[in-house]
Amino acid sequence: MRVPVSWLTEHLDAGEVGPQELADALVRIGIEVDAVDKLGDVTGPLVVGRVAEIEELTGFKKPIRYCRVETGEDNDTEDEPEEQEGPSGIRTRGIVCGATNFAEGDLVVVALPGAVLPGGFAIAQRKTYGKISDGMICSARELGLGDDHSGILVLPPATASPGDDARSILELDDTVLELVPTPDRGYALSVRGLARELACALDVPFGDPANLELPAPEGEAWPVRIEDPSGCSRFVLRRVTGLDAGAPTPFWIRRRLLLAGIRSISLAVDVTNYVMLELGHPLHAFDTSSVKGDLVVRRAKPGEKLTTLDDVERALDPDDMVIADDSGVISLAGTMGGASTEISPESTDVLLEAAHWDPPSISRTARRHKLFSEAAKRFERYTDPQLCAAAVEMAARLLRRYGDGSIQPGRSDVGEVAPQKPITMPIDLPDRVAGVRYERGVTVRRLGQIGCKVTVGTSDEGAAQVTAVPPSWRGDLVQPADLVEEVLRLEGYDSIPSTLPQAPAGRGLTESQRRRRTVSRALAEAGYVEVLPFPFISAATWDAFGLPEDDVRRRTVKVQNPLEAEKDQMASSLLPGLLDTLQRNVSRGFRDLALFHIGQVVLPSASPVAVPELGVDGRPTDEELATLEAAVPVQPQHVAVVLAGERERSGWWGSGEQAGWADAVQAARLVGEAAGVRLRVRSADLLPWHPGRCAELLVGDWPVGHAGELHPKVVEALGLPKRTVAMELDLDAVPLPHDRPAPAVSPYPPVLLDVALVVDEKVPAADLAEAIIAGGGDLLEDVNLFDSYTGDQVGAGKRSLAYKLRFRAPDRTLTVEEATKARDAAVAEAASRYGATLRS
Repeated sequence: MRVPVSWLTEHLDAGEVGPQELADALVRIGIEVDAVDKLGDVTGPLVVGRVAEIEELTGFKKPIRYCRVETGEDNDTEDEPEEQEGPSGIRTRGIVCGATNFAEGDLVVVALPGAVLPGGFAIAQRKTYGKISDGMICSARELGLGDDHSGILVLPPATASPGDDARSILELDDTVLELVPTPDRGYALSVRGLARELACALDVPFGDPANLELPAPEGEAWPVRIEDPSGCSRFVLRRVTGLDAGAPTPFWIRRRLLLAGIRSISLAVDVTNYVMLELGHPLHAFDTSSVKGDLVVRRAKPGEKLTTLDDVERALDPDDMVIADDSGVISLAGTMGGASTEISPESTDVLLEAAHWDPPSISRTARRHKLFSEAAKRFERYTDPQLCAAAVEMAARLLRRYGDGSIQPGRSDVGEVAPQKPITMPIDLPDRVAGVRYERGVTVRRLGQIGCKVTVGTSDEGAAQVTAVPPSWRGDLVQPADLVEEVLRLEGYDSIPSTLPQAPAGRGLTESQRRRRTVSRALAEAGYVEVLPFPFISAATWDAFGLPEDDVRRRTVKVQNPLEAEKDQMASSLLPGLLDTLQRNVSRGFRDLALFHIGQVVLPSASPVAVPELGVDGRPTDEELATLEAAVPVQPQHVAVVLAGERERSGWWGSGEQAGWADAVQAARLVGEAAGVRLRVRSADLLPWHPGRCAELLVGDWPVGHAGELHPKVVEALGLPKRTVAMELDLDAVPLPHDRPAPAVSPYPPVLLDVALVVDEKVPAADLAEAIIAGGGDLLEDVNLFDSYTGDQVGAGKRSLAYKLRFRAPDRTLTVEEATKARDAAVAEAASRYGATLRS
């Protein structure tokens, strides 16, 4: 929320308090300040001008106007003498402008040559579009007053005269605070709420702008009935007739809206926005002539639709709160009004509405329709139900004052708001929570400052206690902990000592935590980049993977309140999130990628466990805790990698190497080595991998994952690069090595031998390597496949696999004869298992 300091201090008796002091005070009591933007970053001449004449220039791709602007008698120009006088004989300046939202006679803000606007934009006389432009007619954004750049800033007619200093009129000596209140403090999204907070922080008097004398209602403003009290507890209407439809919004209101980031539309709409910012209670204005019959506050009916003010037709949900008349739904309650009753430039009869809506209902509606309006932002955080009548009264009086409207004597006020429940707590509870002994009376004083009605008494045990009834605008105060937080917040969190507990000796990372770090470091050192994908997926992901309906991976845990409606399932695999990250990076121009992620997946229980409902009055029993733990789904830790593009980059040194299934298998071996186990690899067939290029990863005979190239249909469905490869491994299924021996390093030289074996082409190379290792004995140190050949020389249905063997003895120099004998034993074992023969 953006709010000017001058508006805040209007309700405070704070004396000479600077903007930075106000910002520091807000931060001190827990309201985040994003920025402190000082206005007036304009140097040089900035004056008010009156547009005397407009000439439309043609022949250009966009509208261009050449304007004669009166800027005061004493403003010298460098124009030709015959161009210095306007139609009325008054000296003018010629200025080229591309905006079209102003007319002859309008007052505008002109930056004369020599002025420098925010951002270092210097103004000088220059020739453009065939004309001499002697200055610049400014928009609000160009002056640093806000983000509105839709047109020129046009001042009301009686604001000033040509040549007046625009700085004082625009109050450019002001400062704007950009604030981010926490979601539980809806009252802080208003000048009223922020000023009250500052009054508490600075211990200064506060003047409540909502403290209005409300006249007694004389009948109804309009017939209303509430059919769903759970969604709307109070509904108030006030009617203003005879409104001057063309009356301009006073500049002081327009300026405050502008600095708050809200565009001025019309007097009626601007007044409702102003009251919302001032009091924190959103209003809605209906064109009374468009309302047909009684107003009804209810839930939407199945099949109902509404065209909202943004000209979007929306299909309503039965959970949506709406306002309807005899013609149907006319407003999406608490979120946005309907186009059928919109205030138009001809509206002279206005019905002002203020209501108290159920925050969860408004929150669901806003997310369902992706309609996060300023009203919804406040209603979903809780608004003051006692403020409805004051809000419509303030708006009605502003319309009467500036639009010559007549406030009708009737006021509709239906519904009933339950009073706030009292909260009782020990008077020294804030001291005990903070570990600080506060001065006597602090608790009562601070709770009184935030608006609580406080009484002090004693408990049945004779201990002093305080009972506080929260104010109507504090719907977040419901338990003693909330009151404690208020006392600590206003006393200052910096007054609470920070003492770090001593770490007990002999503790550190667990074995599984240490393994996770080791695996992560190993993958990063191998060139993989760690990412943190979105942990939720949609059911369409499994369709893209081509999984059958009975695949166990389709059984997921669903989220009741998902962040994205279509992604409502907790992932049972890391691949969907990783592949989504890969696709997003590819779409942004990255072609060669190697990504990894280590995280938990969520696997639902075979049969659901009934979860007991627990209270807060005591600790759960051991049986209840056991039931809760049994209801938590299994969440094993997985590690996954995806690769696309070139694994080794091409360049002047030569061509690169495309990532392939072998890289995914090697990534798995790298994980196994870091985890202290040796992974076995065998051929497998499992979607989403390619059936002929998929490997199953095993520890002993226990499968722990898969690796290989993704199926072409999966690649096409997900929009991934061709030949994308992936690996996923259940890290928790890999046993932790308890006695990992230190590696033995032999100082003696190795003997290197090669062997080429001819086997049936269906024999996996990994299985043949295992046979060689088994037959080679302790002298065989390493086996590495370096060639695979099929052709006429080995015969049909056969292939030749060539391995490099490294032999070494730990205690002596190994002879060639010993190494040859060990190699022959390895070949014999391969022949015994798979019928392997030496290739001649």
